[in-house]
Amino acid sequence: MAMTYRPLVAALGLAISGGAFAQQAAQATLGEIQIRSARELEPTYNPPTATSATKIEAPLRDIPQTVNVVPQSLLRDQTAQSMQDVLKMVPGVGLSHGDGQRDQVTIRGFSAIADQFVDGMRDDALYYRDLSNVEQVEVLKGPAAVLYGRGSSGGLINRVTKKPGIDLNEVGVTLGSWNQRRGEFDLARAPKDSSLSWRITGAAEDADSYRDPQFLKRQALAASLLWKASSDTSLLLQADHLKDKRITDFGIPALNGRPVAVPPGAYYGAANARDVDTSTSTVDSIGLTLNHRLNDSLSLRNAFRYYSYSLDRNNTLTRSVDEKKQTFTLNHGNVYREEHGWTNQTELTQKTELLGMKHQLLYGVEVGQQNKDLVNFSAPVTDAQGKIREFSLFNPVLPVLPLHTSRTPGADNLGTFKTLAFYTQDMIELAPQWKALAGLRYDRFEQETSERLPGKPNLARTDGTWSPRVGLVYQPSATVSYYASLSKSFQPSGEAFSLAANNAQIAPEKTTNQELGVKWDLLDGKVSTTASLFKLERTNIKSTDPVTNTLVPLGVQRTNGLELTLTGELPQGWQIWSGYAYLDAKMTSSPAVDGGVRVQGKHATLTPKHSANLWLTKALGNGFGAGAGLNLVGARFANTGNTVTLPGYTTADAMVYYRMDGLDLQLKLNNLFDRQYIVSGHGSVANLNMPGAPRSVQLTARYRF
Repeated sequence: MAMTYRPLVAALGLAISGGAFAQQAAQATLGEIQIRSARELEPTYNPPTATSATKIEAPLRDIPQTVNVVPQSLLRDQTAQSMQDVLKMVPGVGLSHGDGQRDQVTIRGFSAIADQFVDGMRDDALYYRDLSNVEQVEVLKGPAAVLYGRGSSGGLINRVTKKPGIDLNEVGVTLGSWNQRRGEFDLARAPKDSSLSWRITGAAEDADSYRDPQFLKRQALAASLLWKASSDTSLLLQADHLKDKRITDFGIPALNGRPVAVPPGAYYGAANARDVDTSTSTVDSIGLTLNHRLNDSLSLRNAFRYYSYSLDRNNTLTRSVDEKKQTFTLNHGNVYREEHGWTNQTELTQKTELLGMKHQLLYGVEVGQQNKDLVNFSAPVTDAQGKIREFSLFNPVLPVLPLHTSRTPGADNLGTFKTLAFYTQDMIELAPQWKALAGLRYDRFEQETSERLPGKPNLARTDGTWSPRVGLVYQPSATVSYYASLSKSFQPSGEAFSLAANNAQIAPEKTTNQELGVKWDLLDGKVSTTASLFKLERTNIKSTDPVTNTLVPLGVQRTNGLELTLTGELPQGWQIWSGYAYLDAKMTSSPAVDGGVRVQGKHATLTPKHSANLWLTKALGNGFGAGAGLNLVGARFANTGNTVTLPGYTTADAMVYYRMDGLDLQLKLNNLFDRQYIVSGHGSVANLNMPGAPRSVQLTARYRF
């Protein structure tokens, strides 16, 4: 066994030993565990089921893969209001600032820029999502192409939306530091004498920021209608709208291998940023889901989603740093995107017995198309004579810039993406203590880039790829599961972006994941723990240079890792959410050079070797309660050459609440000890690093009536 694995195996051995101990204790005290729907359960940090891993509702203990489910109760207790707030709670996830215009993370050391889904449907538009219509967030670790198609090297993120079926009237207001004002509402009706039920959610937010001159203006609205035509047939109609405007913030540059030591609010862009450095995203979508039970063993589901997305992005960012002079230069650019697309999934689920074994079979067909229109402009900031201007790193006199500094586009094209896929999956009960999960998918993915710039050729390629998954689960008792799995994914050359001359002939990237793990339940299933040991390898990795917007081939990356979690309801009114990740992510083979340094042998960017989180709450009685937690992030590298390090940090948060008679009051303190830290970076280059927020406070009031 390779030396790299020894400490991981030792840690997993401890976890498995703990699982065996838990099993012995549970056999003496636990009876049958009843799995109930989320709506029947009291608020808990430990949801028993998830749909992302199998596309059928299955107990997490039956799934031979790591799935982290962030439930509504945790989202509320932590006052989560962005996907970054959610995903910083998930072990193995690294944060990127997403060019100041989109949600973006790494999972297990690999970029997940296009691995966002909503209710199992692809949602890879580049924007910041709102949580007002989100019931829970499921993070599926490892390749998932067998059900979801391209992408998902380290994993994928699936938002499960709020749906009709309950009676609810709720309004909420949040007031916070830096003039934050946010209002939300959630209205739902499910009349007992009617086959129709509906739900409407919405939010509006207006805020400034610790980042000067950052601001946020956001409106979100979502509506859904459920028609139960019969006990066997239902039709769900969903629609949503989101508009988000803010400064396109790329953060601060670096000096001597570290981000520059400046206050968290220091801004490196245009002096008139609120006029020339803004991003405005608008996203609209509609969805239609038909469920029909043909008989006791067969069920049919058809889901359709159409979306449109527009982006008006204008930004000024650090172009280069002269460490001797302690100066920097700037680049100003404009990016305009117009997208629309649709996806249709048809799935047949079958329950049957064959050769004495129970099977849950899934047969699926997915077809879809996306059209992505892009125009971008980029130019260095120059003086009247056309010479590139230099600014002091520590006392910059920022320039007043026009909205457009260049009228010659760097890119002007239309990308067309077409998907046709067939997949099948079988969840098998081999014996009372043994289960297996096997699946296979074939994707035909067509990409075409139509160029509008003179002299640029149109580009196209078509890839046909098989994506397998197989896993085995051993359950010696009702509380313990051991599993082993192997899965593969593919990432085509464009994936979420138009083809370019330097990638049109590159074969799809391939990712392989090998994983061993254990899951066990304690305290009558109220507490769950997991441990997973994995090896991920991805070939033909590419990255994007934010200045030139060109793709750079990097090579082969491997991640050896360990993840641990402990979540659920402890005795005496305590709730716990905790996790730890060890990630040894390296470029094992690469021809690339970054800043004169060979990338081969370097660590993956934005990926701490060690990270952990802990959140505890306790009900104190008479409607009162309190909570507190820690978020620990180890040192990360900002760029592929590893010449700039983002130092590790630990932040602490705390909250108190009062909940009684439909009223919910909550006070949250973030970064309790006012630590100064770098929360995220770009992931490709050294000089775009985002300072974390100083100490802040949020007061939330919700009322149900």
